[in-house]
Amino acid sequence: MIKTVLAAVALCAASTAAVAQTAPAQDHSAHAGHEAHAAARPTIESSIKDLLANAETAAVMEKHLPGIAQHPALPQFQDMTLAQVEPFSGGAVTPAIIAAIDTDLKALPAPAAHAH
Repeated sequence: MIKTVLAAVALCAASTAAVAQTAPAQDHSAHAGHEAHAAARPTIESSIKDLLANAETAAVMEKHLPGIAQHPALPQFQDMTLAQVEPFSGGAVTPAIIAAIDTDLKALPAPAAHAH
């Protein structure tokens, strides 16, 4: 069962990567407020990799999905959102868990503004 779930996640990740490679490149250099966006904390819509890269959001992820940062298949699903992983997780990621993570992420204090 685990191998089937991991194979499905790997297949989905591969197809997601193929779509990303065919998408047109976007130039973000002219976007106003780019620095403010870069400093924003990851949300439920962020990739799992981004959620785990931030100490505060990683703690929320670990609370609801213990051991996710050490999961052996993390390289296959780290660029996906929780909602994208849910159908392939074999019940490890459920809509209820995603909703609980979202609630906890929204409850985190606002990130401190960086002086420039």
